[in-house]
Amino acid sequence: MKILEDLQIRRKIKRMAFEIAESNFECEKIYFLGINNNGYNYAKMLMKSLEKISDKELKLARISLKPQNPVENDISIDIEKSQLANQAIIVVDDVANTGRSLFYAMDVLMDILPSKVETAVLVDRMHKQFPVSVNYVGMTLATTIQDNIKVDLKEKGSYSVDLE
Repeated sequence: MKILEDLQIRRKIKRMAFEIAESNFECEKIYFLGINNNGYNYAKMLMKSLEKISDKELKLARISLKPQNPVENDISIDIEKSQLANQAIIVVDDVANTGRSLFYAMDVLMDILPSKVETAVLVDRMHKQFPVSVNYVGMTLATTIQDNIKVDLKEKGSYSVDLE
């Protein structure tokens, strides 16, 4: 079942960009750290929307982790961590289910001191098992834990979120 279509997703991105701009008006630079592929693609979309309404310097990087078992695999980031010191950071993922990916993504930030860290997701499923709250949400969705959310952000004009 289709939950969100392309136009709805783009509207949510635009609204979230305004929220990010308002919440970070004092920051000169904002780092968007996307988790894996979909989180990275979503972070890129948020950044492009924010560029249209703000003169902030925006940076993009990818956090790589294995969501099924983040403890037994390395968690990495594709920029020098030292660049993140004393900076505003937004960790971005497509879907927040249990909060595990967002929780473990924070591991790459533990040996630096950012000025602030926030989170953004397209869909928040509210099944949190980890102490993670989401600052910027496209859509909150009450589902059963057995339901799957499939997010497709690959081809502009056909973005979608489906409940399977």
